Parts: sequence; C-alpha cells; structure tokens
Amino acid sequence: MALNPYLPQPARILKRRQESDTVFTLRLRFEDVGLRARYRFAPGQFNMVYLLGVGEVPISIVSDPELDGVFDHTIRCVGRVTEGLASLHEGECVGIRGPYGRGWPLSEAQGRDLLVITGGLGCAPVVSVIHYAIRHRRRFGKLTIIQGVKHSDDMIYRDQYQAWSQVPNTEVHVAANAVRGAWPWHVGPVTELIAQAEPDPERTVVMMCGPEGMMLAAARMLMDKGLPDTALFLSLERNMQCGIGHCGHCQIGGQFVCRDGPVFNFAQVRSWFGVRGF
Repeated sequence: MALNPYLPQPARILKRRQESDTVFTLRLRFEDVGLRARYRFAPGQFNMVYLLGVGEVPISIVSDPELDGVFDHTIRCVGRVTEGLASLHEGECVGIRGPYGRGWPLSEAQGRDLLVITGGLGCAPVVSVIHYAIRHRRRFGKLTIIQGVKHSDDMIYRDQYQAWSQVPNTEVHVAANAVRGAWPWHVGPVTELIAQAEPDPERTVVMMCGPEGMMLAAARMLMDKGLPDTALFLSLERNMQCGIGHCGHCQIGGQFVCRDGPVFNFAQVRSWFGVRGF
C-alpha cells in the first residue's frame, strides 16, 4: 500500500550496518503502528528517503518483502543527502515516501529458472528478489546469481553470497576486475562469467541491474545464446526526484522511470537503450 505520495512518514532506524567504506544498510520501521501493518512493497520497488533540512533520494528496498514490519535500504555515500544519512545512528528517524515504481515480474517467473546478473552496488535492486526466491525456493527452477565488481574491496553482502551458494539448486558466481588479498571467486570482468553461463532459452527469466554498459553487453550475449528479449528484465537508474511522475526529471520519451519502471522489459527499451543521449 502506498502512503500519501507527498508526505514523508517518520521511520526509526532499528539497525545500522556498515557494508564497506562508502556503503551502509539501514533497517527501518515506521513510527505509526498502523502504517507498519499496512505497508507492503514488491521486490524491485523503491522508497524516497527524506532527511529533514537536507533533501530526499530514491533508494531501492533490499529486504525480503515478507519481513514483519521492517524494511532495509542499502545506501552508498555519493552526495549531500546520502552523506547526511550516513551520519545517522540507531534510534534516529528519517522520512519515507513510497513504495514507488514497478517491481520484478516474480509471479510470471514462477516455475522457470532465474538468472540474476548484477554489477557493483547494482546488486541492491535485486537482493529482495534473491531473498524472495530463497524463501520460496520450490516455486522456481534453477537460481543462478552472477555478481561483478570493479575491485574486491567493493564487494558487499559477502556473508549472504556464501549462504546463498549453499541453497539447493542455486549457483553463485562472483567476479572482480582487480583483487587484494584472499579472493575465492573469479578474477576478470563479469562479462566473462556471463559468457560461460548456459541458461535454458526456453525456461529462463533474466533479472539484471548495474551499469547500463554492462547490462547492454549482457543482453546482447544472452540473446546470442537464444534468449528472447522479452525474457530479459532490467532495472534502470535515472534522476528520480519525485517518485510519482510529476517532475519529469526521469522521463524517457513517453515513459517515466519512477512510475513506469524502474524495472523494464528489454523489449520495451531495446530501441534506445545504450544510445547516447538517452
């Protein structure tokens, strides 16, 4: 259930976890008990997170949608608002508007194999998908997770990736272009792992997010393997400032990323995706 689209609702920080030097996760819960019971989101949706006197930013919801009364945001420090959020402590409050956008097509994917491809902190929009698929493991076929980072120091959720790799009928593949210290996974670009993948074109649904250049290369490689463009879904990042399609900052043609996305079928965006200026 969406809240008032114009009014941030106070949510308290129950837990703060530092994922890396520049990335942290906040576990939040609405102050209003009634909102806690009514709030629902789908994997792939996002909230507008508001810091009083500073501003607000769109942040993907990374937690399992079936967690009772709480939700998580993983945030990278990249500007004034996120740096302000990074300074908060457990017990303090932020404002929340949402959830907004269109999530991943999990109902249509039931009974099929899932291939999740991510790059960098692009993993955040699909983490809730992974949590959902793990919780409802019997609803899906083979689950393959491919994650790429530029440097091994950028890798977050390491313990989760290790745990996911132990789940039946689940494969986890991780790549880093450069590494430091012990690194148990692949060294090289994530596209090398995608090239090695052997998805069944007849039964695989792909969900990916991350740098657009990576997603475009992945889409082309997967279509060369026989997957139709209608089986490829991606989460886009644009300058979303309102979350409800009013401000126009995220408009692409006749579509608004905040309202019509952020998850799009590749067939919808194939004509302009990767074209300079879009």
